[in-house]
Amino acid sequence: MELKPGLSALVTGGGSGIGKALSIALGKKGIFVTVIDYSAENAKEVASLVERECAKFHSGLKFPPAMFVRCDVANSGEISAAFDKHLATYGGLDICINCAGISNPIPFNQDTTDGTDSWRRTIDVNLVAVIDCTRLAIQAIQAGQKPGVIINLGSASGLYPMYADPIYSGTKGGVVLFTRSLALYKRQGIRVNVLCPEFVETEMGRKIDPKFIDSIGGFLPMEMVVNGAFELIKDESRAGSCLWISKRRGLEYWPTPAEEAKYLVRSSRFKRGSSYTAPNLQVPQSYEKLIVHTLTHNFRNATKIVHTQLKLPIKPHHVLIKIIYAGVNASDVNYSSGRYFSNDKDLASRLPLDCGFEGVGLIAAVGDSVGNLKIGSPVAIMTFGSYSEFTEVPAKHVLPVPRPDPEVVAMLTSGLTASIALEKSAHMEYGKVVLVTAAAGGTGQFAVQLAKLAGNTVVATCGGEKKASLLKDLGVDHVIDYRSENMKAVLKKEFPKGVDIVYESVGGEMFDLCFNALAVYGRLVVIGMISQYQGEHGWQPSNYTGLCDKILAKSQTVSGFFLVQYSHLWQEHLDKLFHLFSSGKLKVSLDPKKFTGVKSVADAVEYLHSGKSVGKVVVCIDPSFSQQVAKL
Repeated sequence: MELKPGLSALVTGGGSGIGKALSIALGKKGIFVTVIDYSAENAKEVASLVERECAKFHSGLKFPPAMFVRCDVANSGEISAAFDKHLATYGGLDICINCAGISNPIPFNQDTTDGTDSWRRTIDVNLVAVIDCTRLAIQAIQAGQKPGVIINLGSASGLYPMYADPIYSGTKGGVVLFTRSLALYKRQGIRVNVLCPEFVETEMGRKIDPKFIDSIGGFLPMEMVVNGAFELIKDESRAGSCLWISKRRGLEYWPTPAEEAKYLVRSSRFKRGSSYTAPNLQVPQSYEKLIVHTLTHNFRNATKIVHTQLKLPIKPHHVLIKIIYAGVNASDVNYSSGRYFSNDKDLASRLPLDCGFEGVGLIAAVGDSVGNLKIGSPVAIMTFGSYSEFTEVPAKHVLPVPRPDPEVVAMLTSGLTASIALEKSAHMEYGKVVLVTAAAGGTGQFAVQLAKLAGNTVVATCGGEKKASLLKDLGVDHVIDYRSENMKAVLKKEFPKGVDIVYESVGGEMFDLCFNALAVYGRLVVIGMISQYQGEHGWQPSNYTGLCDKILAKSQTVSGFFLVQYSHLWQEHLDKLFHLFSSGKLKVSLDPKKFTGVKSVADAVEYLHSGKSVGKVVVCIDPSFSQQVAKL
């Protein structure tokens, strides 16, 4: 739903805290707001502030742009009358935000009463009233016969236990599951979602032990909560969704797809296959593939094309995949030189090696005991052998995808490295300064966008005007073109306290510059060293004198990240990236230079290492097939 002037919203608990912030934020969009609260003094002030904001959008109104209704949300008659007053004033309801909530006034383990004024009251306000308000909001939206959004305020304490107040934690847990169970109302145009922030500095939040608040990184900025609520309102794909907000992890939907997969059983009625329709697949007797026949960092000299007979039937538990697009990576030269097999002293005897780290295509045939994958299904792979027209892989290594598009290839090694490394190695939080090197490349483009989506200030390095232009389009706050600017001087001037996170893929002098710009407690994540891959003797280790002394002095962390060791997270993060892409929140930049057929792979690898590429370099293995797909 677009937040635009003239919509109407009802906010319970709107007189203080999060409810107050949301009421005013809606007013700044020109939205009419009914502020419901038990405290008349606070709520009247909020309604006045909202009215002042709305006046910037509306004039000559015959009704108040904002109004206050005093109400005990636990009183069914009073809350019903409040909804009626809103509908009579504004003629309908577009947005309902249920923020009213209290903590249990008496510790549960010390309560000797029957709970009328303590735990029963807390349950009535925090859970029963939310159910009642949601019911009334659904009825109001249905009566208006137009779409509407309901947001219930949960809490991070509804996702994990709050030992100091089990009643509060229990009610918020109830709100979470109640809301998630209303996902099917989306079919009627009503989206109900739940917002679960950690602690904000409100009257209720200030009651929490300061030591605990410090241990989770401090209070959440109110702006972060408002942004989360607005995301749930605007994102039409979200229904029955739970948005968890923390300073440690930013905005994150819970449960993750991986967690959901542990318990979710879909009936045949709810199964949704891919909307993609595959063209007719022909399985040939032979096909072309690229192999490494000798070990050298010179990829062209290390590889050659061979014609291979297709062996049928397909092995049990395996599938045959027709590769349509394959991704090119800087590490292709490390693979061709044998760097990834350093522990194998007899590597030469294993030659030839299938090469290519990633690809997307269609399942062309399946072996026995493969029940969950069908011929024609679009899939991705991240196993050796994608520089090939066909490849046979274990079914357990296949990643289902919505479409076999080149953008999906970019999300594999490049996108997954950025997504997982920023979460698991960088421990990226909200409100930090994040520096990304080689930012206009395959993985850098994802890192800058994910850092920006998490609410950070993003600094990016690149070489050349074209790359700088791309990064500005991606929302980077400060682009440093090292060909025309002194990177060290710029960082020292603009960020005198240093940067909090560095996502580093260049190595050499760039590593030194970034490390010296790292702030106290800063984290530098090394995901590659592209500048060191193409020397005369290939990848040679560098010495970083005094590294331990420096990180000790500033409590810094330097960590390496190798994607293969996080394979258990691939599907979860790929689903996340594709959702961001399909909802328009993530752009995927593909280098415009075309490479077609297995014969062009060496050209593509050399082009990537030339430093001229902008975005992800992709090889179309079968151009005739990709054109057929495009027509569909």
